[in-house]
Amino acid sequence: MSLFACYSFLDDFEINELSHVQIPIMLMPDDFKAYSKIKVDNHLFNKENMPSHFKFKEYCPLVFRNLRERFGIDDQDFLNSLTRSAPLNSDAQGRSGARFHTSYDKRYVIKIISSEDVAEMHNILKKYHQFIVECHGNTLLPQFLGIYRLTVDGDETYMIVTRNVFSHRLSVYKKYDLKGSTVAREASEKEKPSQPEDVPLRPKSGNVQQRLQTLRIATRFYCAMKHVRDAKELPTYKDNDFINDGQKICIDGENKKMFLEKLRKDVEFLAQLKLMDYSLLVGIHDVERAEQDDVESEDNEPEDEGESDGGGIGTPPDSPSNTLDGTKPLSPGEFDPAIDVYAIKSNDSAPRKEVYFMAVIDILQHYDAKKKAAHAAKTVKHGAGAEISTVNPEQYSKRFYDFITTILS
Repeated sequence: MSLFACYSFLDDFEINELSHVQIPIMLMPDDFKAYSKIKVDNHLFNKENMPSHFKFKEYCPLVFRNLRERFGIDDQDFLNSLTRSAPLNSDAQGRSGARFHTSYDKRYVIKIISSEDVAEMHNILKKYHQFIVECHGNTLLPQFLGIYRLTVDGDETYMIVTRNVFSHRLSVYKKYDLKGSTVAREASEKEKPSQPEDVPLRPKSGNVQQRLQTLRIATRFYCAMKHVRDAKELPTYKDNDFINDGQKICIDGENKKMFLEKLRKDVEFLAQLKLMDYSLLVGIHDVERAEQDDVESEDNEPEDEGESDGGGIGTPPDSPSNTLDGTKPLSPGEFDPAIDVYAIKSNDSAPRKEVYFMAVIDILQHYDAKKKAAHAAKTVKHGAGAEISTVNPEQYSKRFYDFITTILS
């Protein structure tokens, strides 16, 4: 049975009316503590996919709606991306063991987080929002778009939604997680591929439409937890791998200047919040390699299997439409900067024509007693001069920034 059926009972309602929900001119202090909850009882539709009872909670809905607006994300498009078809399972953007999904159109990442992460997010949300306002959304930090909790049979799952660092249409053939540290910073043999690669709202809101929006997201998230469609796994390489590969990020002077200016402001902000252990996620799209893959893919396609829409991700079978690629087709290596906000083209003198996707991720680690103890233990083990990852936030931010400046050319 189609995953889309798990919430089709909502389709009788006019979801478009959501766009008319009043947005306050100014956020109030209570909005940073607010939540919206919905409880579904005796839900007998499609028992195979949905439980009879579940609860769904959306944290600080008006704050995140305001953030989405500042990041240039239309609320209806956001809702469509999360609910139109089942998310894809992926481990492409997290630390080892983290559970991830991407929306079916690959525009957003849904990460399973801990209750401690939710608490830390609440701790920094006011300052994060203020920072986004001051920089006009022009940042390399994660674009936090919503936090949710799904409760089924007493089991709570926390999720945070961010904009995808990578493209919805330009494939990434290699990715790195960089911290500026060299101790134990290489991909394990298990992570590496088996064959060598070719180098190339206010709380308790009574608004019916808001509750429907929350319920649509809740049902789709539950389906994602129960029925996973796997995306192809891509190994995550680290600092030592980057150095040993002789990898460089070849961008022009103007892009380099803008990138480093954004990075400098971002890491200064993180240091002020006493946050550390974050990474620069780097994804590399090889334009010529992608073109060759496309040619080979077309050659292997049966001629009588129906028409293709020509889009990079296609329209899911249970989706009424796909609006992402509705504009004029883009040439190989081209992208829409309003969607692929972290993308930068390689410069003209680069060895290969590439597109780089670079953003700061995993910023919710506070320099607490546990991290201080880890710093002391690693210092004893590796020596005071070792480039360990666990250091105080000021030292971490400086070392991180200095390392990133060395990989740009």
